[in-house]
Amino acid sequence: MGLNSALSIATSGLNVVQNAMAVASNNVSNAGTSGYIKENANVQSTVAGNTGIGVRTAATTLATNEQVQKALYAQNADVAAYTATSNSLSNITALQGSTTATSGSSGTLSDQLGNLQSALTSLTSTPDSASAQSTVVSAAASFAQSVNTLSSAYQTQRQTAQNAVVSSVSDINTDLTTIGTLSTKIMNLKSTGQDTAALENQRYTALSSLSSELSVSWSESANGDMTISTADGVTLPTRDTSSASPATVSSTWPLSTSSAQISVSMTYPGTSSSNTIPAITLNGKDVTTHLTGGTLGANITLRDTTLPTMQAQLDSLTSTVATRFSDQGMPLFTSGADGSVPGTSQTDLTPTGSVGFSQEMSVSSVYSDDPSKLLDNSTSSTQTVLNVLNNSFGSSGTAAPSTNLGMTKNLSTGYTGDQGIISLATSLTAKQAATASDASSGLALSQTTQTSLTSNLSGTSTVSVDTEMANIVTLQNAYAANAKVVSTVQTMFSALLSAIGS
Repeated sequence: MGLNSALSIATSGLNVVQNAMAVASNNVSNAGTSGYIKENANVQSTVAGNTGIGVRTAATTLATNEQVQKALYAQNADVAAYTATSNSLSNITALQGSTTATSGSSGTLSDQLGNLQSALTSLTSTPDSASAQSTVVSAAASFAQSVNTLSSAYQTQRQTAQNAVVSSVSDINTDLTTIGTLSTKIMNLKSTGQDTAALENQRYTALSSLSSELSVSWSESANGDMTISTADGVTLPTRDTSSASPATVSSTWPLSTSSAQISVSMTYPGTSSSNTIPAITLNGKDVTTHLTGGTLGANITLRDTTLPTMQAQLDSLTSTVATRFSDQGMPLFTSGADGSVPGTSQTDLTPTGSVGFSQEMSVSSVYSDDPSKLLDNSTSSTQTVLNVLNNSFGSSGTAAPSTNLGMTKNLSTGYTGDQGIISLATSLTAKQAATASDASSGLALSQTTQTSLTSNLSGTSTVSVDTEMANIVTLQNAYAANAKVVSTVQTMFSALLSAIGS
């Protein structure tokens, strides 16, 4: 082998090693980056006349397992959805107490009604006792206050969900247009045969972020472009082809929505323009129902289904309590909105009319101002109290509405309304606790699956810092060996030139 050949081989080796060290260093620096996929430096032999004359750097590739990668991104959406749901509902269950705790000590709605029942029972024994009368009113007020607090919590969580929807749409737009901008660069580089691994990795990072916000599927074409679709197949554009300007990152395109102050009467879709929650649109078309999974899908479900159902369950209970008391001649509870006594106007207590009743429920001023009004006016007897105890608390009274609930009349409680009011309260608390428990259990299971998929990828796609550092040491030795060859050849050339000169 001639000196020129040796020098060529060693020099090409230096260039290849330098590139490999840069790739390994990049892997190490991005080891903690979500969605980053390990890059592999590739080498090809250079041959001239059937003789090896060195090596050259080939295109850097990503260590991907696409099927596992897609499964992981789908799991990311599940984990994010369960996380958002579990976090929201934990704020609700924290206010409700436990139906398995000792009766009278848990602060549940059934306990509050049980306390009211006990106070009424005590009043029958000592009807002339001002203290016993006040205790009844106090117990009723405690129940109404607990109801108000719980109803307000539903609306607070709905507002939180709505705010999160707006934020998620902005983040999704940013991820989509980031993918589009990177895809444009990738296609341009591929068309000229240049390395695109670094840009592809950045695109997968954006895709990983997107997968937590929304359930999506994707495909990559031969020219390097990437197509994104919702779980049910609606294509989400990544570049604004209608614009003459180059692809840019945007938080306001392609999806659009707007902020809103959520009230108990607001729904999606609404029953009128005044109570409609803003839709999420794509090119002017409502695509809200197509956006499922991830943080966005979970918050849409919380805002439009889960929390309104809980509100409907509470409104059904409270309107039933008010109606049953009023039916027995004791209109103890009233709507704080207008001061009317439920039961005097049946339109106030129809399933639709009772929407939000629990937010305004209070003890009628007739009784809070004068607790003695609990007794029959003419005889100061306890017959009305006895009627309330025998009938209002039993299952023979007006059945609680269980279907056709909410502003859109498409919600249901999920349990029968033919129960005593304490049993109804227990059913409500148990049903809502079960909904929260399902979210918590789903989160634990999805996180386990996510961890398993991540582990499956670790051998191929995930960066091992220890392995990369070992590779760098090996590459440093290879660099030193090639550098030694170059140095030796240079010395030999100098000796040869000196010999010729003398």
